[in-house]
Amino acid sequence: MASSPILFVPGLRDFVAEHWQTLLAAEIEGSRTVPPLENDKLSCAARVEALDTAIAGFDSPPILVAHSAGVLMVAHWAQRRRRQVRGALLVTPPDINHPLPAGYPTPAELGEGGWLPVPLDRLPFPSILAASDNDPLAAPSAAVVLAFAWGSRLVSLGEVGHLNPASGYGPWPGARELIAEFDAVEASAG
Repeated sequence: MASSPILFVPGLRDFVAEHWQTLLAAEIEGSRTVPPLENDKLSCAARVEALDTAIAGFDSPPILVAHSAGVLMVAHWAQRRRRQVRGALLVTPPDINHPLPAGYPTPAELGEGGWLPVPLDRLPFPSILAASDNDPLAAPSAAVVLAFAWGSRLVSLGEVGHLNPASGYGPWPGARELIAEFDAVEASAG
């Protein structure tokens, strides 16, 4: 596994026991997860602050492993903060410019929470965007736009839905391989 520390960045649902992030975090010694918010759950600013605080708690730059709205949190954080990170694995970001399925916040609610517009500036660290071909929260073309804007390497995961328990995913072994790429790049450069 990666020698760099790992920080998991969940989406708006925070902790989900059967989620691949939760399961992987339990397996990786020393990894941490951005803690859930008690209040202001739709506040992008509060989530960016929680992410920044979590990153500041590491002795060396971590690798961020973000899922869903956690990916957007990382993009907003990158615009406002300049702490060092080794890189970011950005998994199945939602397209919040369009209505999401029932049970998710509306674009208006997300706009009020400060999530819109989605930042499209190049990320100041290496990144991999892992996208689904049949994500109910984003068309594949939306992932292509984000990967291009952010300078991320785009990886197609095939038909994995939103890569969450509702799509039939608990464990996701492919995450380990993608995370390890950040340390492999560092090792080959050094």
